[in-house]
Amino acid sequence: MHSSPTDGAAAALIDPADLAEGAAPVARANGASWVKRMLPRTMFGRSLLLIVMPLVLVQIIATWVFYARHWETVSRRLSSDVAGDIGMVIEATKYADNDAEMTRLLERVSGTTGVEYTIARGARLPAEEIGDAGALETQLAQALANQVGLPFAIDTATEPRDIQIEVQLPDAVLTANVPRKRLYSSTTYVFLMWMLGSAVVFLGVAIVFLRNQVKSLRRLAAAAEAFGKGRNVAFSKVEGALEVRQAATAFIRMRDRIQRQIRQRTEMLAGVSHDLRTPLTRMKLGLELLGSDPAIDDLKSDVGEMERLVNLYLDFARGEGTEAPVATDIALLLEDIAASARREGTPLTLEPAAELVVPVRPNALRRCLGNLIANAKRYGGHVWLATQPVSAGVDILVDDDGPGIPAAERERVFRPFVRLDASRNPSTGGIGLGLAIARDVARSHGGDVRLEASPYGGLRARVHLPR
Repeated sequence: MHSSPTDGAAAALIDPADLAEGAAPVARANGASWVKRMLPRTMFGRSLLLIVMPLVLVQIIATWVFYARHWETVSRRLSSDVAGDIGMVIEATKYADNDAEMTRLLERVSGTTGVEYTIARGARLPAEEIGDAGALETQLAQALANQVGLPFAIDTATEPRDIQIEVQLPDAVLTANVPRKRLYSSTTYVFLMWMLGSAVVFLGVAIVFLRNQVKSLRRLAAAAEAFGKGRNVAFSKVEGALEVRQAATAFIRMRDRIQRQIRQRTEMLAGVSHDLRTPLTRMKLGLELLGSDPAIDDLKSDVGEMERLVNLYLDFARGEGTEAPVATDIALLLEDIAASARREGTPLTLEPAAELVVPVRPNALRRCLGNLIANAKRYGGHVWLATQPVSAGVDILVDDDGPGIPAAERERVFRPFVRLDASRNPSTGGIGLGLAIARDVARSHGGDVRLEASPYGGLRARVHLPR
């Protein structure tokens, strides 16, 4: 990262007190970044969170209202009814003259109320009336205290289906086995099942709809990525929400406009190439008919240089954009390029590479690497060619042992017609299009070309090709 000279001056003007005051905003920023890291990264996850969070909050609020209001009210009334029945039975026992009448009374009351009553003469309750009790036991105890007014004990653990209530009478203990369904409301479970079931259904519907929306965005993103890498994109189906359809329609129109411009440029350059090469060919034929003369030889050299320049200009303008991408083994392609370079007298070392298939335009890539190898040969004594697999594709490395390029000039040399040699003498280099064409080819594949310092002492050209 480069910093401007004013950065140091600005830093010198900062007061330490200001830094202390800025600690709170920094802390808030760190807290915000922590929240962002906890949130989902995908649109599907964030959209689902926007749906799930309100749903969960509504369920929590509804549950709290239900249990705080409805359930408590209903259970309190049920407990009051049971306590009232027990109080009525206790009052009725005062009119039973003997044990036989007491037994008949309790049998009739048990059949009428659904609560099983028994009485034990001479029995006494333990000293502790109630231990640790839940909400239901607490409400039942309050109801018994209000409507019975006698010592009692509640046992909820002895019988799984019943709650045992023992009431201390003056000379006996009355035991009532109350069915739990008399104290519980079935609407509680119905409400819980309805709440959970509706949440699952709503969540399932939201997931299905969100997946369809996200699938449309993913298809659009994949089409844009493939088109940016110069590959054929058969994206024509517009689907999804209105905004997604608008984005897809805009992408299709953009793709068609770009392809139309490429076709028009290619056709125009084909005509320009024909118009320029025809007079050059006539000039070459005319010079051949004139015989041999030092002046004529100089003209032939000038015509040849003009033809070479015209070809370079047309290759740069055309950009090899009409070639279709093909799945290519990069290792085999590099072996072929290295063999061609060696036949032209280039001292080149190719490091063995494993099979790695990448969709590329072979002829365009040959031209890209050929320009880089030619530059390495021109300025260095030896050229090294290697591959370096990366997670997103493959890097092709072209190294030399020449003088290299200063770091400050490595980006500028990619501009068309820029040469570090200000004399622009063809004998000391090209015309400044080799690196521009190489980067244009790499970027048409969705990659790039970067210049680095070579471990061999010269310059390294790194060509990145995505998968």
